[in-house]
Amino acid sequence: MAKRRASGDGMVRKLKRGLWEGRVVVGHKKDGSSIFKYAYAPTQRELGDKLRELAHAYRGSELTEETMLTLQAWMDRWSAETFPLSLRPSTAQSSRQMIQNHIIPQLGAKRLGDLTTEDVQKLCNELRRDGRLDHRAGALSETMVRRVLSLLRQSLDAAVRARLIPANPTDGVQLPKRRRTQKQILNDAQLDTLMNALEGDEDWHDFFYTELTTGLRRGEICALRWEDYDEAEGLLHVRRTLKRENGALVCGDTKTYAGQRVICLPPSTAELLRERKQSAFTEWIFPNALHPDQPVNPATAYDHMKRILKRAGLPAIRFHDLRHTFATHALASGVDAKTLAGILGHTNASFTLDTYTHVTDDMKETASGIVGGFMEEIFGKDLEPWQNAKPETA
Repeated sequence: MAKRRASGDGMVRKLKRGLWEGRVVVGHKKDGSSIFKYAYAPTQRELGDKLRELAHAYRGSELTEETMLTLQAWMDRWSAETFPLSLRPSTAQSSRQMIQNHIIPQLGAKRLGDLTTEDVQKLCNELRRDGRLDHRAGALSETMVRRVLSLLRQSLDAAVRARLIPANPTDGVQLPKRRRTQKQILNDAQLDTLMNALEGDEDWHDFFYTELTTGLRRGEICALRWEDYDEAEGLLHVRRTLKRENGALVCGDTKTYAGQRVICLPPSTAELLRERKQSAFTEWIFPNALHPDQPVNPATAYDHMKRILKRAGLPAIRFHDLRHTFATHALASGVDAKTLAGILGHTNASFTLDTYTHVTDDMKETASGIVGGFMEEIFGKDLEPWQNAKPETA
């Protein structure tokens, strides 16, 4: 067996080409042989400085030979071990796609022990500018870049815990600032136009009316069964969501634990469902028109919404923007954030307020005007002498 050298021990020599080479021991292989980290410099003094930096960086570390793993090999192992335990299948699938599309092309061949903060910073900059290396995807949004980096950071945190690297190279990476985008919503006039367009649509009127008065996620409204509707109390239980997994539509858990909730329906929506239930012949509140034993396909609902919007001359918003429309009008009508968070299935009210900052800012302006009005009524007479007083001259 090779003689075991202490971690932090080093060696210095001058190469033929004039450079000085040094190395420090940062760990050991299974057979006891040393794992080295190398440094190079034009002078012995500069090399000494670099070696001291290396020794400091790896102080207390005892790396194993698996530090020679490539990032791709490590992330394949890490995702296989952690995703099934912590992520829903659909989320795990999208996370794997992000890794394969945005991380592996540039950094996958890098050894874990050679990965630097500069490498990660370059990755983030290029994703923000160009998207994937093949340029097919275009530039990624700030949000997507942050999600990609979050995946990389989590995997490298695990590598640190496994003693494959001494520190996480994602630390210190500068990310693009978050830019708040204005939510797309339908205003009062546009909502009236949409409802008028739906009046003659017997197949979809009830579906979209329910959506606009509850703010359900697309998968949630498609997954509703009659057992979820409490006719006596006018309540709607949101228990599941319809999503696509491995090419097939399946019912699964809601997006978050707060997603399982009970909504007190507006009287008009409760009455609409009550009448609809009288002629129902399937377990689904909104069944597939061609296969009533199955729920309506979320993609079909999306496509039909787009056709309705186009015919009515309305903006080509996303389905999720119907949810934003409901939430915006609810807040503007005086529904408090905590109640709205419960209706939407948000984990807490602070997320709701943060998501709809544009609405709450308008509400603050309205409130300040109201407060200013009645304060002026109360103190108006007392303020008159001050308002009319002429400034004293020096």
